[in-house]
Amino acid sequence: MPHGRPAKRRRLTPPIDDSKTDETIQSKDLFHRAADWDLEQEYETRSRQKKVKESNRLPIKDVEGRLEEVAQVGGQESADESDSFLGSGSEDEHDDVETPPTDATETAPAIPLKLQLIQAQEEIARLAGLINEDPEEHAGSFKKLAQVAGENAHPSIKKLVLASQAAVYKDTVPGYRIRAYKDEDMGTKVSKDVRRTRQYEHSLVTNYQSYVRHLVNLCKGRDKEDEQLKTTALNCVCSLLLTIPHFNFRTELLGVLVQELGKKEPSAHFQKCIETIGKFFDQDEDGGPALEAVSLITKMMKAKNYDFREEVLNTFFHLRLLSQLSVKSSMNRSDRVEDVEKLHGKRAKKEKFQHRSKKDRKLAKERKAVEKDMREADAAVDYESREKMQSETLKIVFVTYFRILKASIPHLMGAVLEGLAKFAHLINQDFFGDILEALKDIIRQAEATEDEDETDANQQRDRMRECLLAIQTAFTLLSQQDAAKSASALHLDLSFFTSHVYKTLYVAGTDADIELGPKSLHLPDPHAAQLSKRDNKVNVSTPVLLLTRALSAILLTPSSPPTTQVVAAFYKRLLTITLHTPEKSTKALVALMGRIVDKHGRKLEALWYSDERKGDGVFRSDGDTVEGTRVFAVGSGVWEEELLRHHYVPEISEQVRALDKVIAGLGK
Repeated sequence: MPHGRPAKRRRLTPPIDDSKTDETIQSKDLFHRAADWDLEQEYETRSRQKKVKESNRLPIKDVEGRLEEVAQVGGQESADESDSFLGSGSEDEHDDVETPPTDATETAPAIPLKLQLIQAQEEIARLAGLINEDPEEHAGSFKKLAQVAGENAHPSIKKLVLASQAAVYKDTVPGYRIRAYKDEDMGTKVSKDVRRTRQYEHSLVTNYQSYVRHLVNLCKGRDKEDEQLKTTALNCVCSLLLTIPHFNFRTELLGVLVQELGKKEPSAHFQKCIETIGKFFDQDEDGGPALEAVSLITKMMKAKNYDFREEVLNTFFHLRLLSQLSVKSSMNRSDRVEDVEKLHGKRAKKEKFQHRSKKDRKLAKERKAVEKDMREADAAVDYESREKMQSETLKIVFVTYFRILKASIPHLMGAVLEGLAKFAHLINQDFFGDILEALKDIIRQAEATEDEDETDANQQRDRMRECLLAIQTAFTLLSQQDAAKSASALHLDLSFFTSHVYKTLYVAGTDADIELGPKSLHLPDPHAAQLSKRDNKVNVSTPVLLLTRALSAILLTPSSPPTTQVVAAFYKRLLTITLHTPEKSTKALVALMGRIVDKHGRKLEALWYSDERKGDGVFRSDGDTVEGTRVFAVGSGVWEEELLRHHYVPEISEQVRALDKVIAGLGK
């Protein structure tokens, strides 16, 4: 080092003794005072907070229209401040450097909703593409797809994820039911392909179960904020039921719809659930899904004490019971009941007399167990099992009908009676007597109510409608399965129903609403938002239609032809009420009289020719019974036809003239 003036050293710490004025400090004094230095403590006590300058910029408006303050970051610290304990100055200078901490924090900019939707759509498309490409390879994408919509996500993103999951599962779910794997099943030694398939199926079932539970929880929510999510979740439930009804967790999905159907006040989703259940019954060919749905619906009805809407009961009309199912057959095999019974009978006899060793019996038992597992995996239901499930479904439906019939619930009687008439060909003849007695009780109650005059006009009309439905059901029961031929053997008497129809003809003919059904209105209600086109034509028949059906069953049934007095009495009373009925009803009744004349013209000929009448006493038009009317007595005739010939409707007058020509042709 060259000789010369030594380099100037920086002062590391201020002098301890302020009284000294020496500019230089001797080395021995410097080292003597070094023990009093505390450089580390001084470094710790110094503030590391950076100075933040106050922002003078105006607030800006983001894409969504919100105002945000723009933070302005100050400059960097000086080199002396960053050197901490190497900085020059006194203790007072260090105190000036320290700055108190501030509460100003930087906020992350909010992502616009439109951008969030785009990002969610791209992520959903990516995951759905991976699943569609190779589901077994990307089984973890099911869980990732559900995680796209977090807890704090926007409802639009949640709805998008729910609908996307439903579409993915509908495309991915196999055509068979997957059984739940246990821990020991997953730990067994199997081949690589089998293990891969098991892991994929376990992942599929687990994630699908979580998805179904999420849908159920959303449908049970009662918050108004979750109403949009509930609508989307319910649509997903309906779509899954109609697309993959064979897959796991079908009971949970059906429970969601049954819960909506059981509400007294119909919600906005009620009609959607009704349509889904109807399509679910129409598409069922195996019988198992329909049996499960009917069981859940009937349990709900019983729990509600049969206080539910009529539309729920009308869903049973969509059931494909027994004879409505097509029988499969081929060139070398037939699935008819007779052939199946013969085939199984031959096998049973052959196996009964065939000698087998212990080893053969063991192999046969193992083979039978394997075949059972294969049938369950293939979801193939043979004709026998299908018939058994359909019979069980029919039994549940009839039990529900009979309970409602016995309880006489007013707003459900129409649907029950039409249901009994629809499935009359499937009812055992041994129960006909009990059903007819129940139908007679309905008519007796209606007659008692009319005598007491305790009801208004609307309730009387409902009673009359119930009576007509009961009469129609009674005659329909005996017209199916050759029951009419065995009516004498069963000791079934229908004269009670015939007498009631004859007695109520005048009341029905003077009813102003004879052409209006139970759900009709004189004028459309502008405030009724749910009045729409009804696909289900149940319990909508008008009284005149029910009346013509009952009269056709009484007078035009080939198996039980009526007597001459019955035909003449009914025809005479029909002529009288046609003078008071509206135009359409008159056309229907005159057409019915034309069919009666074509079939029983000889029995009615005496009404036109007084010389051929053989009756005692005087004709009584107000008689309640056929015998009490004395239709062939003095004073009877067909004078009403003379008025009908001059009817203001030309079609009716032409039909009446045609009746006279038929009677005139019989006399030649």
